[in-house]
Amino acid sequence: MGILPKPQSVMCQATATTQGGNPVSAPSASAPDRRLGRRLVQLYAGLALYGASSALLVAAGLGLEPWNVLHQGLAELTGLSIGVVSIIVGAAVLLLWIPLRQRPGLGTVSNVFVVGLAMDGTLALLPDARSLVVRVPLLLAGIVLNGVATGLYITARFGPGPRDGLMTGLHRRTGRSIRLMRTVIEVAVVATGFALGGTIGVGTVLYAVSIGPLAQLFLRMFAVPSASAGGTVVAGATPERVILRP
Repeated sequence: MGILPKPQSVMCQATATTQGGNPVSAPSASAPDRRLGRRLVQLYAGLALYGASSALLVAAGLGLEPWNVLHQGLAELTGLSIGVVSIIVGAAVLLLWIPLRQRPGLGTVSNVFVVGLAMDGTLALLPDARSLVVRVPLLLAGIVLNGVATGLYITARFGPGPRDGLMTGLHRRTGRSIRLMRTVIEVAVVATGFALGGTIGVGTVLYAVSIGPLAQLFLRMFAVPSASAGGTVVAGATPERVILRP
């Protein structure tokens, strides 16, 4: 009578395959679930932190990133909060995706609402900053936190923000470079926002020169492992893959 294999041996045989004659353990069935869970956490943490970082820049009063110059100007004109204006503008920009044949993702739609709500919520908690001793640290913290938020949000890979989708859509429809489309759009929104009362200052310039390196650093730090390979996904070198703003 033969010797029955131990239960542990049977389990090992059932969960192993061979590759080149050598046993290879099958991948865990829960690995994709863990990746999806991590990506969702990164998506919403990144969007919330992006809104909070924008609120710090508003509170500092030393200059805003381009789109928030427009949002602030429209808020001054309409009497709405800057967060509500951000939501309205994001939804309007998303409608422009239709003729450009852009397809929104979960991150795209979530961006419209989460960033604006987080911005208003953070502003409601921040005290008035009148002294430069307070305003300068708020500015620096806002820029660094924006880089962190960018890394979290983009590496989640749930789709670009409405404003960046507009940029890439125009690039595909017109054949013009990403750099040109981004420059044209941001010059237009900054000029419009400034004319309406938005804040441009040293913070706007500092943000422009530092957000790229900061975003690249945090893109590498928060990259989620690819589902098809053991490596990590990081921003590529081409402008199309390096989107620095939700």
